[in-house]
Amino acid sequence: MKIFINDIPVRIINKEKLDPEKPFDYIIDGSKEKIKPKNLVDDVLINDAFPDKVDELLRLMTDSKLKKVFSITFASQDKRSLINHIKQKFKVIQAAGGVVDKSGKILLIYRKGRWDIPKGKLDKGESIKECAIREVEEETGVKVEIEKKINATWHTYVTNRKYILKKTHWYVMTCVDDSNLAPQEEEGIKEAKWMNLTELRSALYDSYRSIRYVIQEYHKLLKEE
Repeated sequence: MKIFINDIPVRIINKEKLDPEKPFDYIIDGSKEKIKPKNLVDDVLINDAFPDKVDELLRLMTDSKLKKVFSITFASQDKRSLINHIKQKFKVIQAAGGVVDKSGKILLIYRKGRWDIPKGKLDKGESIKECAIREVEEETGVKVEIEKKINATWHTYVTNRKYILKKTHWYVMTCVDDSNLAPQEEEGIKEAKWMNLTELRSALYDSYRSIRYVIQEYHKLLKEE
């Protein structure tokens, strides 16, 4: 499981899945050591992680910006228990969106000062796929259809002092009709634009890590075809 907290990717894995060839820049013994924010740099491993250590890190990451951290990995003897512990602490909401292709170009939206992929929360009574199509069409004006699932990402945020864990389902989509291409301004979207690969790379340079991750997974799927 990978969660994005303050746009930092946090992985939860079984301890036996640790790759001995992968170096970490800072390693914490989760059964003994306290997490010190000033020591957290680049790729961090919290080994033998227990639920209390997850709680400690979540408090740090939601209350402050760990600007020097690139990624955090929790290695546990019981991965499933850690995941369940996290889910119990948060209100889980579902969302969906899509990477829309038109002759090799990808559709991005510009919102809150960054380029993003169209997506949104699930409405009551609709399916995940229905949500993905509706949100893309509302936010961009482009008619789309789904080809296949890419993956799902998790990220946390705080609203009204409540911790939210959002699971976003991502799909490969094709453009059916873009004659009404236009940003959904009432949702704070300033622009909706088709981008070629060069433009896409430039736009994603200052985008969210979770969005770059989705695009990477999308391109992996293309290579497998």
